[in-house]
Amino acid sequence: MKATVSILTEIPEELHESLKRYLESHPDWDQDRVFTAALSLFLLQNSSGDRRAARVYLETLFHRCS
Repeated sequence: MKATVSILTEIPEELHESLKRYLESHPDWDQDRVFTAALSLFLLQNSSGDRRAARVYLETLFHRCS
C-alpha cells in the first residue's frame, strides 16, 4: 500500500465497544488496520474480482507494507 487516504465515519456504539475489546486483546492490530482489512475484504467479496482489493487485504492481514 503506497498511498493512504484518511476517512471519517460513524459506527454504532455497540460495534465500537466490540472493536475496543478486540484491540485490547490484540495489541498487534490497530483501528486503521482493522478498518482496512474489513473494507478490503468487503470489496473483495462484493466486487468483480478486483486484484487490488485482494492485495490490500492480504497485505493488511499479514501486516505487510509495500
